[in-house]
Amino acid sequence: MLVVPIRVSKDGQFPNKSTSECDGYLVQQCLQGDTHSYGQLYRRHQQRVRSILYQLCEPSSLDDLVQEVFLRAWKGLPKFRQTAKFSTWLYRIAWNLATDQRQASVQRRNQLQSLTEKSSTQQQALDLMDLHYQDLVQRGLANLSFDHRTILVLHDLEEVPQKEVAEILDIPLGTVKSRLFHARAGMRQFLQQQGVQL
Repeated sequence: MLVVPIRVSKDGQFPNKSTSECDGYLVQQCLQGDTHSYGQLYRRHQQRVRSILYQLCEPSSLDDLVQEVFLRAWKGLPKFRQTAKFSTWLYRIAWNLATDQRQASVQRRNQLQSLTEKSSTQQQALDLMDLHYQDLVQRGLANLSFDHRTILVLHDLEEVPQKEVAEILDIPLGTVKSRLFHARAGMRQFLQQQGVQL
């Protein structure tokens, strides 16, 4: 395709040319690597893109969305069929992005609402259950010997590795494993006696 240069005024306007003709010329220049021409396309259309997005999206993300539209357009420019107007294609990108944003926003809102509803009802039940189980664990620990209780607290509750427990208590690793086995068995027996199914 032969590209005929079009005279551009200092303010970036094309005298005596339709918008689509001017856009077509700028697109051709962009495809030849002229980023300055893309800047002109941006200046020509960014206010309209912003207006479209403003009507469809949250204002807090407006600047990012405008940038995203023009980034997608830049990346997609080689695929742009010049049988359509550049502005139509660009506004379609804006609309698609706005649709994606709205769907994502609705989905986030629904998830948040669902989590909030679940957590508020579950939290009340969990608070009571936590208190019940905390009390059972404390009573179960109190039933263990001091040595067994120490091993169980360090390893299972504080998640200290067995080797480190052995170093802390200055006992052999085999003793840690043996005491841990017996401590767990004692705790299991106590909890089962209290009606907890394990």
